[in-house]
Amino acid sequence: MARPNLAKRKSAGISQGNRELLESLHRMSKGPFNIAEAASILGVKRYRARRLLRYLAERGWLSRVRRGLYVAVPLEARISGQWQVDPWVIAARIMSPGYIGGWSACEHWGLTDQLFREVVVFTSKRMRRRRVEIQGTPIRIKVVSAARLFGTRRVWRGQVPVLVSDPSHTVVDLLDDPPIGGGIRHVAEVVNEYFKGEHRDDRQIVDYSKKLRNRTVYKRLGFLIEELGIDLPDLVEICRREQSSGLSDLDPSIPVRGRIVSRWNLRANADLLRNTRHDRST
Repeated sequence: MARPNLAKRKSAGISQGNRELLESLHRMSKGPFNIAEAASILGVKRYRARRLLRYLAERGWLSRVRRGLYVAVPLEARISGQWQVDPWVIAARIMSPGYIGGWSACEHWGLTDQLFREVVVFTSKRMRRRRVEIQGTPIRIKVVSAARLFGTRRVWRGQVPVLVSDPSHTVVDLLDDPPIGGGIRHVAEVVNEYFKGEHRDDRQIVDYSKKLRNRTVYKRLGFLIEELGIDLPDLVEICRREQSSGLSDLDPSIPVRGRIVSRWNLRANADLLRNTRHDRST
């Protein structure tokens, strides 16, 4: 069957031939696609697919999110050139294998009321930069080993599945690296919300902490449980038993000062907010 001739242009709107191409990309791509994938969908050579994609992107019917990677703009979009794709979808594709985590996962699971403009992605892919921007959305990247890509759930963003750290893994990631959770004060609020909410799973928290192989996690977890007034003596005892012997900072991203909590071999270099107490009613 003859392919639509892309050389046909209209002074306004989109030609019938190009609309057929776009409909094929919409129907079969289900998210971001590269030149090779577009060539397969459209049944053309790669060099021709490259020309087609560039042509359509220049006219606003495709969105070029990075070199060689495109998404189809909805045909009903009122201002096609300004349309933006879900940054989770793009981040998950570019940083694969990996998952959405940190404060972004906290927002998804309802563990925080705060809104963060920056999206956090954990990936085992080698990345030269730790911060990038996709269509105006800042992306924060944390590179980890492949062994840390556990404890995820598949969620749907439109028609595209995206991996997100589950609630327990999200909490453990924050205890491992408080800055990725917005700092230890926000982490304390997340921990409080986790243990009083529907996502609580004490056994899973312990299992994930073991998998992470950072025994400072136990120090921060045990300390926060006690500081927040959460009644979990068995979990506290596990944290006491598993904690490392050296001195650690409660939050490694802020100045090294504060009282030493010998029970947890921890320098409490941040004061937790009073309203993170576990027994607050609202």
